Amino acid sequence: MKQAVMFGAGNIGRGFIGGLLAQSGYEIVFADVNQAMLDALNETKGYTIFVCDTVCSEQTVEHVSALHSADSALVDAIADAELVGTAVGLGILPRVAPTIAKAIAKRQELAMTSNLNVIACENAIRASSQLKASVYEHLSADQKAYADQYIGFPDCAVDRIVPPVTNERMVDVSVEAFYEWSVEQSAFAGEVPTVEGMHLVDDLMAYIERKLFTLNTGHAVTAYLGSIKGYETLQESFKDPAINAFVRDTMAESGAGLVQKHGFDPAAHAAYIEKIAARFQNDYLVDVVDRVGRSPKRKLASTDRLVSPLMTAKGFGLPYQHLVVGIGAALCYTNGEDPESVEVQETLATQGFMAGVSTLTGIEDAGLLNEIYSAYLALKTLS
Repeated sequence: MKQAVMFGAGNIGRGFIGGLLAQSGYEIVFADVNQAMLDALNETKGYTIFVCDTVCSEQTVEHVSALHSADSALVDAIADAELVGTAVGLGILPRVAPTIAKAIAKRQELAMTSNLNVIACENAIRASSQLKASVYEHLSADQKAYADQYIGFPDCAVDRIVPPVTNERMVDVSVEAFYEWSVEQSAFAGEVPTVEGMHLVDDLMAYIERKLFTLNTGHAVTAYLGSIKGYETLQESFKDPAINAFVRDTMAESGAGLVQKHGFDPAAHAAYIEKIAARFQNDYLVDVVDRVGRSPKRKLASTDRLVSPLMTAKGFGLPYQHLVVGIGAALCYTNGEDPESVEVQETLATQGFMAGVSTLTGIEDAGLLNEIYSAYLALKTLS
């Protein structure tokens, strides 16, 4: 049986990528640091994916095992695998890189000529390329040459909402019906593995930005505005008529920039926005505002879901006022249990608003910083 290793036994790892790999005949070894989840997976040897939408269904996943991310046996598992995936968060990728590097070194020692492809399934631009750079830091020149020949790091774009729904068994997971997994075809090493639901593309950046700057932009703005109004869930927030209309307009601004940049069909992209809006209102998958809004520092970065679409729209001379307010809402977000939220507020307090926003976003245009400040002040009066 074909083997895949999946770093991250959380909801995305099990409910999205793990499910597709299982459907494609892979035996899956999950790697994680959550010992309770690892023990449960090793006991059950599988789990159920509940697809919750207007039409609900179930998928049974079998042939599953789990290892702690620090277990030396994980090196052997990767060395024997055909595919490695990650769903751990961008900041964790450097931590898994040494283990992958050791597995590559072992494959070279064994003179293995079969191919291994490593796909970082993260909400980030070119996460696999970033993981590759971290892995190569732990390889010798000879090992890098070997990896160049036999190891691939295809970048991808992932899209599926998998909120933290509590099921009767901790191993089971609930997901929405919609998903997209677009993977860069040219970056595979050797023959492309057959994985059901994996969409091979040539222009990956267009798909990455379409998802990140539409769904993730709308998701974040809904959460931050919902937080200001005191809502607990994303669904409550999006059912607020004012937030609903505002988020749609925000995604339209971002979408106009994407249409200009990537040549998307305007009508098709408008339909994509409407599909996302429907997904935000799925009452089967209740998601909390603080989960969606967490890590505001990362989300305010120049390449991420708020600032990048703003600068793209502005660069094309298109309207961007709703995106400005979205940034203001993110700057208003306070959550004492989220280290990034605390850091954002400390940055604004210690550096002053303008300098702090510039540090967080990379924006240096004084006029634009003033627009963000005006939006921020207006939102603060509502919180």
